[in-house]
Amino acid sequence: MFDSGVGGLTVLKELKATLPNESFVYLGDTARLPYGPKPAEMVRGFATEISATLLERGVKAVVVACNTASAAALPELADALPVPTWGVVEPGVAAALHAAPGGRIGVLGTVGTVRSRVYQSKLERAGATTWAQACPLFVPIVEEGVSDTAIARLVADHYLKDRPALDAVILGCTHYPALKSVLADILGPHVTLVDSAVSVASVVRRDLARLELLAAGSGPGNVHYIVTGDIPTFMHVGQLLGGPKGTYEHLSVGELAAKRPFGVEARH
Repeated sequence: MFDSGVGGLTVLKELKATLPNESFVYLGDTARLPYGPKPAEMVRGFATEISATLLERGVKAVVVACNTASAAALPELADALPVPTWGVVEPGVAAALHAAPGGRIGVLGTVGTVRSRVYQSKLERAGATTWAQACPLFVPIVEEGVSDTAIARLVADHYLKDRPALDAVILGCTHYPALKSVLADILGPHVTLVDSAVSVASVVRRDLARLELLAAGSGPGNVHYIVTGDIPTFMHVGQLLGGPKGTYEHLSVGELAAKRPFGVEARH
């Protein structure tokens, strides 16, 4: 699985809890984050390079644990890869539609995710009414470890002040589950927060079972992290997000940029 940085660890945490016997390779592209403000074509190139690296490690499936990359690269990436591939958007949309009988759904995400309208378009095609808000300050708040403070509440109040009446809100960035308590307090008890990480874990387990790809045996699987940026920084923020323990290696962006799988050219 991969993400632009550490946010995808919220997805990994749920996957590890749901699939304890599976082993995971997680690539955090911290040298090139954030993905949110970057052009979609560039993010597609990054996703192609990273997927090639994961396939070289012998993975049996790929989870795009990044909302921006899911919006930019799927479903084309899934069609090109020779293994089952999931993003975080479709499971989040399905969970939100189930949780919002009134059909009024909000989307909080990065600039890139909100601008792509990937959530809004899918929700609206299903008959929902949508409201979306880019929240670029949420990521640094989480990574600074102040996600349950007055600072976080002030910023969340700012982003949510003009919201209409809503039945559910999708946390459309993998960092945002760290802000659940603040967001739930502001939104109130009648608004359901939809954490895509939980939905993705459920879908991946279901599909692996259907494809007869679940790990055999009863022993716990391991976790291996590949990081393009600074490993100590990744480890520090990963601990704040509750990422599973594992082994680490550094891989340079130059090594990633050499990857051109499936006849797809990565562009920068």
